[in-house]
Amino acid sequence: MRGRGDQLLARSADLTVSDDLHPAYERILDELAPDEARILRYLALSGPQPAVDVRTNRPLGIGSELIASDLSSIPEQAGCRHLNRRRTYTINLARLGLIRVSTDPVELGRYQVLEVQPIVVEALKRAGRAPKVVRKRVALTDFGADFCETVFTLESRENAFTAGAFDSSVHPDTELS
Repeated sequence: MRGRGDQLLARSADLTVSDDLHPAYERILDELAPDEARILRYLALSGPQPAVDVRTNRPLGIGSELIASDLSSIPEQAGCRHLNRRRTYTINLARLGLIRVSTDPVELGRYQVLEVQPIVVEALKRAGRAPKVVRKRVALTDFGADFCETVFTLESRENAFTAGAFDSSVHPDTELS
């Protein structure tokens, strides 16, 4: 390991070595599913997206149980083929440092559409009486934004839709049902 570290430092001192691309980008491409590439492209073109956690509601929050986390319509909007893998995609993209899920909300009106989607409605039913919805945001990290700009051809959102970047049955400006 020490030898590899020393080689890395020697390369950093050599001004003739081209290091325009981050060395992790090739490895990351090997660790992405095609649907995850669609999600990344969607986030790069559309910006931060709303997500919610659904919890049971208990007095003072004591004993509140998490029913479902990081629910969003990103996979549908991105045109993903395997919607049943949405949670796995979120975990992997966060593990790779490409996205971040935070409690900073996006524009509040954007949650109204999300909170009536079947995945959220079903979680609300499972949470029982007076469930609690925690509003969140899914966004590219700076590393993720640079990754997307480097490895994908990013067109404008409308051009991406007409070029087949999104599922043709789900236009990015329409409400999901």
